[in-house]
Parts: sequence; C-alpha cells; structure tokens
Amino acid sequence: MNLQIHHYCTFRRHARMFLEPSIYHKWKMDQQAMFQQLQPQGKIALSGDMRADSPGHSAKYGSYTLMHLESNKILDIQLVQSNEAGGIAHMEKEGLRRGLDLLESNNLHVEYIVTDRHTQVQKYLRERAVKQYYDVWHIERGLSKKLEKLSRNKECQVLRKWLPSIKNHMYWSAMSSKEGPEKVAKWKSLFNHIQNVHTHDSPEFPKCAHADKVSRDRNKWLRPGTMLLYKVEKLLLNKRLLKDVKKLSHQYQTLALGAFHSVILRFAPKNVVFPYIGKLCRLYLAAMHFNENADREQTVNLEGTAVYKIMYPKSKKGQPTAQTVKTEPTCKYVNDLMRLLFTEVFDNPATFVEEILKLPIPADLSAEYDRPAKEDVIARNVARFNPVYPT
Repeated sequence: MNLQIHHYCTFRRHARMFLEPSIYHKWKMDQQAMFQQLQPQGKIALSGDMRADSPGHSAKYGSYTLMHLESNKILDIQLVQSNEAGGIAHMEKEGLRRGLDLLESNNLHVEYIVTDRHTQVQKYLRERAVKQYYDVWHIERGLSKKLEKLSRNKECQVLRKWLPSIKNHMYWSAMSSKEGPEKVAKWKSLFNHIQNVHTHDSPEFPKCAHADKVSRDRNKWLRPGTMLLYKVEKLLLNKRLLKDVKKLSHQYQTLALGAFHSVILRFAPKNVVFPYIGKLCRLYLAAMHFNENADREQTVNLEGTAVYKIMYPKSKKGQPTAQTVKTEPTCKYVNDLMRLLFTEVFDNPATFVEEILKLPIPADLSAEYDRPAKEDVIARNVARFNPVYPT
C-alpha cells in the first residue's frame, strides 16, 4: 500500500525519550502514594510470586510481584535478569529480596507473606525472620495429581469418589484453623474419616465436625490392611506434606496474583522479546491497570440481581462453575499518562530521562561470551544433512 510508517529504531528512540520516562515517573509517584497510605498501619500482609518470561530453565527475565492482600493492590514489581542472580533458579529469591528491601526502606514492615513452597524463599524468609504461609492451591494441586494418578489403577478406583472431598478438606483445614497444630490435626483426621472412623487421638481435633449419620454405601469406605489404604497413607500423611499443612494460609491466598500475571500477558506477551527497560515499563503499565481495577464490583441486572456466567474450566474436567461478572475495566491511568507526557515530559525530557538512567541495567546475556568474526562462524558451519543433487 506504500504507506509511510516509522521504523522500529524510530519507535525505540521515542520510547526512550518520552514514553518510558513517563511510565516510570508515574509508577513511582503512584507507588509512593500507596506507601504513605500504608505506613500508619504498622505491619502489612503480602503475597508474593515470580513470573518467568518463558517456561522451563531458559527464561531470561523473571518478574517478582508483591501484592498487598487487604487491598489487592500491587505494591512492587521487580524485574530480574538471569545473569544478575547467578542463574535462573535464583531469580525468585533475588526479586523477593529487592522487594522487601524497598518496603523496609519506606518504613513498611511485613507481618507475614503468602507464597508457594520455593525452597530458597523458605530459607531466606526464615533467616530474615519474616513469617511465611503457603498458598493452599499450590499444595492441593500437587497432592491431587498424585492421588488422581493412583486412582487410575484398577484396584484403586474407589479412591476416585474421594478426590473432590480430599481437595475440599485441605481448604477447610486451613480456613477453619488459626494455629499450625490444629491444621495438622484436622488434616490427619481425613485418613480416619475415609475408613469410617470419626473419632481421633488428637486433642486439637478429637472428633469429626460433621453430624453423626449411617452411610448407605458401605463400599465407599477404604478398608484397613489393603494396599490402597497403605498407598493413600503414604500420600496423605507424608512428613513433608504435614510440615507444609502446618503453614497453610488460613485467610488469604495468591489467586489475585495469578490474575495479575494474566494481565501482564496483554502488555508483555511471552513470545515477544523486549529490552530491559521496555520490559520493566510494560510491567509497570500492567500494575497500573490492575491497581485501578482491583476494586471492581460485580455487575447487577435491571432487577438488581448479581450477574454470573457459567464456565467450564479445564481443571474441573467438564464440571460447570459459576463465575462472577465484574463491571467493565477502566483506563484512567492512560489519561494521566497522556497529561504527564504532553504537559511535562515533552517540555523537559532530560529531567525524566535522568530517572531512567539511574537504574542499574544488567548486561546482555551474550556479553559474557567472546564475539567471533562472522567469516569464522560461517566457515565452521556444517549442515547435518547435505543435499544430494541428481547427476
């Protein structure tokens, strides 16, 4: 069509001079406003998790997010490049360390943090004397996969009826308890319950909470002395699992963090490569969008009834679930960015660019390798299969 459009280098020049400084400045202003609002509260409750830009062990970037649990607002997001942390496996700990240091420098103290079971994070928080709770979904998902695999065996099919109840029992054990020993006692009672035994030796939970009733289906109970019960016991009463159940979060979970990671995909898709500052600013944009819409209310119809929609998630395997329909998201932060860009940044871009230049930008991953001459690389290039031409 012979249309005249700007080149990528032109776009990057405009982004470096105007767009990225505007985004960075606005995020820092919004972040400081949140910090000042939370400082009178004393200690705060957080959730934290890392998102890698690609699956497996080949990720270049990892973004660690800290969310305030009471307001569902993103307080901080740290972008870590793999060569900064000494490898991909250490990025999550490094991102958490930077985030906690930033909060501490702004007089914000953490009461507790809800995370997954990353071993380096566990040790780091223990050394830093920060109380840690585990997200129930992460532990339940791992256990459910093992139980579902066991239930596929021919002699273990009776276990399939118990899978939904076992999932629900883990959530109930966490939500209905405040202390670790009580959570463990309620969880261990499940092993007796599936054998039709409803009194227990633990003083924290001596009897099942359900009403006494006689079951009509005697075949649903697991029989003592069977191989199935032995295998189930190894899974339900595993020492590591009991240790983790003791630290299950009884109030807040990291579900909202997963929703934020989905929002990031709109601003920074995983199949697109971005420079460090470009990636960081896109994360800030996603955080601004998420924070503005964190308190959206549920939609109501003309009759004043709350609106739901029926979903069939893959995790439910065809079972329907009701999902709330929220009001449409807003983008007021875009108007604020445009106002900042045209009234301040355009007039004096150097002041805003200096803020970006103060950031410690890590070297490219390829910088640690020697760059050979192009001719030498071509000369060493050997195809695995050489084409054979007919004579």
